[in-house]
Amino acid sequence: MEKVDILIAGIGGQGIVAASDIIAATGILAGYDVKKTDSLGMAQRGGSVVSHIRMADSVSSPLIPTGGADVLVALEKLEAVRWAEYLRQEGTAVINDLAVSPPDVNLGFETYPANHEITAAVKKYTTNVFFIPGNRLAEEAGIAKALNSVILGCMACFLPFRIPFWKDSMRARLPASTIDLNLKAFDRGREYIFKLVGRSYNV
Repeated sequence: MEKVDILIAGIGGQGIVAASDIIAATGILAGYDVKKTDSLGMAQRGGSVVSHIRMADSVSSPLIPTGGADVLVALEKLEAVRWAEYLRQEGTAVINDLAVSPPDVNLGFETYPANHEITAAVKKYTTNVFFIPGNRLAEEAGIAKALNSVILGCMACFLPFRIPFWKDSMRARLPASTIDLNLKAFDRGREYIFKLVGRSYNV
């Protein structure tokens, strides 16, 4: 059983912890030993939130070492730059194409980097960089708050878990009243990645 190390980052209110719970549950259904830890920081004020999820036959520590992540998922673009050094060489970065300006930008002390600058920063660690219009895809699925479900669908294309495991984990952890729309958002994420790379890791 191959090891899978996933780092998912974003800002408070984007559903990072809920998404990491679903990822961990999916790994358990697939037969992995799973460890995870969440760092919330100033999450309630829109600060950085990050979750480490580690899976293998046996996992001793929930913390991914620098250069060890197989997949980095950033729900906000600057978070991709912040955590890029955790990617292993030729890992995969999935970046939501969303800019949330930090205080220094809002105050005029800094400028928010362009996509090509963010791409260049992340490509120091991997050439597999995918920008996703996650918020738009969630709105098209009929539930704007389902960004994390879109991102889970994107991730599913790069991880060795059967799609029914993903959907069972989502059904167990998301409100019954929104599950159909969240599953639709998940499928929109999968479809988007498939169009980009022409394949999916799993079905």
